[in-house]
Formats: sequence, structure tokens, C-alpha cells
Amino acid sequence: MAPNETAQKLLLQGAQNAWDMLSEEQSQKHITTGSGDLNGILGGGIHCKEVTEIGGVPGIGKTQLGIQLAINVQIPVDYGGLGGKAIYIDTEGSFMVERVYQIAEGCISDIMEYFPCHHDKSSSGQENLQPESFLAGIYYFRICSYTEQIAVINYLEKFLGEHKDVRIVIIDSVTFHFRQDFDDLALRTRVLSGLSLKLMKLSKSYNLAVVLLNQVTTKFTEGSFQLTLALVTASRQHLRRGWMLARKISSPSRIADSDSWSHSCTNRLILYWKGNERCAYLDKSPSLPVASTPYAVTSKGVRDAGSSSCKRVRVM
Repeated sequence: MAPNETAQKLLLQGAQNAWDMLSEEQSQKHITTGSGDLNGILGGGIHCKEVTEIGGVPGIGKTQLGIQLAINVQIPVDYGGLGGKAIYIDTEGSFMVERVYQIAEGCISDIMEYFPCHHDKSSSGQENLQPESFLAGIYYFRICSYTEQIAVINYLEKFLGEHKDVRIVIIDSVTFHFRQDFDDLALRTRVLSGLSLKLMKLSKSYNLAVVLLNQVTTKFTEGSFQLTLALVTASRQHLRRGWMLARKISSPSRIADSDSWSHSCTNRLILYWKGNERCAYLDKSPSLPVASTPYAVTSKGVRDAGSSSCKRVRVM
């Protein structure tokens, strides 16, 4: 058989009909964010087989949400979770083990509250519901340059092949070293787009979620301040309600969106301040409407804004 015919045959063998795709998607479990309201605008939580970008200003809780997801992905199947493990790629040094332990304790506390009878009957569940077990389920990579980041992402396929229980990969943050050390802007965009495409392929091949945390910066364009995700250029302008730059903007700001980077993720969630309240805005999704909701960062982790059982903490 000719090489071209072989390639065509392999391609056809990989074909999948739309009904099977829908059934597979509906049967997928989601990774809870810890906030029911936030899960609501995300269609149940963070989706496996998809890349989700989460952007926001410093102190809004991006790392807190990343850590929360790394913990929540490990919730046992018996308690409605995925029972998987996490890869956390830290480019900024913001991963604090003490905070991870605290969020793990909060997660266990919630499980005990929602499944008291089930927990008493499950001896194996009791062994797994320990903070130490949750910390052991996070594979941590500290990245100090963009070359290390490229190398680690290229190494992920081999690592995932050896650790098939990984269900989420979190990069915090995806653009940090590229903003600091990369001078060629066009090459930088191409390299990042290539890495995001590789991550998207891995998410589908290994049935896992990829979460890219990203910074938000401000630009002064057309007479007003505009919030834009890091490395995103102002090729298109979209008006977004509810976006207010504290003490500087008195009207809804504009989000700049680049054609190249806009295709690097399946979903995009923007975190922002509305007065003293943290809010999340679903800016992009192939199947969900744009929506926003408040949320809170508490001592137990990410929770609903109206939660009264947890003490709120300020994230630096």
C-alpha cells in the first residue's frame, strides 16, 4: 500500500461521529472549583479534554484557584470526584505548600460534611482523606526560564504516559517568563501558540484538563484604560460589561483580544474586582453563554461569595 493511502486509512480509522462525541462529552465528569456559582457558569466545573485560560489582576485569586483545582481533582470517585492527580508547573514561585495543606483540609472538611454516612462506611476512603495524601498527589515543577518551560511541556507527554492517573495540568503563569526574557514578539507569540496547541493535544489524548493562569495588564488606548490579557495585542476590541478599573475607569473597559492567542484555549475565564467583591466572567466558551458571578477566597479555599461558614482571607 502506498504511503499516502496508508496515511488516509489511518486518518479514517480515527474518525468519530457527532453522536459519539456528544455522548462522550455528556458522560465526562468535571473538576469542581469549590464554588457552586463558579461551577454554574462553567457548565459544571473545569472540563477535561479542554484548555481553560484563567486571567486576572494580581491578588484576585488565580493561584488560589489553581491550587484548589489541584486538590479537587483528587476527590475520590466515591465522593463524586475524578480520583486523579495533578501536575502544577510554577513559573513565578507563588506555590505555597502551607496554603496547599490548608486548602486540602478545607476540601476534606467539605467531604465530611456532605458525605458523613458514606465516609463512615468506607475504610479506604478514610485512608485517602488525609491532607498528606492530597499533597502527595500533586507533581510540582518549578520553572525559572522560558527555555525550562518549553522543555517541561515537551517532556509532559512522556511523563503522562508513565502517570496515567493525572487529570489536570496547571501552569501558573503561562506567560511570565515570556514577558520577562523574550525580546522577539512575533517569535514569542508563535512559540506560545505552539505550546498551547501541544497542551490541547495532550488534554484530548490523555483525557485531562489543562488550566493556563495568566496575568492581566492595562493599556491606554483611544483615550481610556483597557484591560488585556498578557501577550494579547489590540487587534480586536470587545466591550465587556462589569469591567471597572478601580479609581481610574468610570465606564466599562475594553478587552483586547489577539487572533493568534484567542485560539490557544477552549475556554477563557476572567477574574476581576467589582468594588470589594471578587467576580469571574466567562469570556469564551464553545458551548456556554457569556456569564459572570461573584466568588470568594476563604481560609478553606475558593467558595461561593455568600458562604458564611468560612473566614475570608486577603490574597497578596
